Amino acid sequence: MADARIVVKAAGKRFGSHQVFRNVGLAVGSREVVAIIGPSGCGKTTLLRAIDGLLPLTEGEVTIEGTPVAGPREGVAMVFQHFGLFPWKTVYQNVAYGLKLAGASAAVIAEKVPRFIELVGLTGFEHHYPYQISGGMQQRCGLARALAIEPRVLLMDEPFGAVDAQTREILQFELLRIWDMKPTTMVFVTHSIDEAVLMGDRIVVLKGRPASVHEVIAVDLARPRTRATLAEPRFVELRERVWGTLMAEARKAEFDVTQ
Repeated sequence: MADARIVVKAAGKRFGSHQVFRNVGLAVGSREVVAIIGPSGCGKTTLLRAIDGLLPLTEGEVTIEGTPVAGPREGVAMVFQHFGLFPWKTVYQNVAYGLKLAGASAAVIAEKVPRFIELVGLTGFEHHYPYQISGGMQQRCGLARALAIEPRVLLMDEPFGAVDAQTREILQFELLRIWDMKPTTMVFVTHSIDEAVLMGDRIVVLKGRPASVHEVIAVDLARPRTRATLAEPRFVELRERVWGTLMAEARKAEFDVTQ
């Protein structure tokens, strides 16, 4: 891929004697959304953390914008499943945190933080603490914190997995709206097939013990995507294709007591 912003080459990760995945290869374009999906225990989150530089690979290499990843780096932001907010900081302070780490001036912080709080729909809650707002609002706060540094790469680990089904759907379409406004490289891990098809330009299916890339499925659904997308025959076809690819492995994982 000529415009690849992320390149994963022959990646492998081992914890002691346990090989989680091996020989994983992946390239992600500069304005592309890639979903990573697979059965529990296949190493989806481990791979995402390796891309972010939070975990070293045992084999292979990850490069972002041509530079090998050796640790967390400028221009890359991660959104975690369980919000990752500081409970002693307000919404405003949590959103400002990444900017402060990046050395932004007080003037830049004062300009950007309210803008991104508004973008995710939290205006009026700037001085609330995480315990005072709902799970969905906490995840909006985490998203605003990631977006405020205006990352060139956005990594998301089950970003809506800790909220209820209704809130999850609302947040999915909010993220699609934000991405349509400012498209960038996005890689996200999910257990939801519907979410992968709705959000992604491609779906990377991991399978096996140790896991490897079993299939990469192109999602040829037009953007922008809306709730009407969920009813399109092609959406249903793609969903069934991904489910058929995963079904046998998912059943095997469910009854594998050794993992």
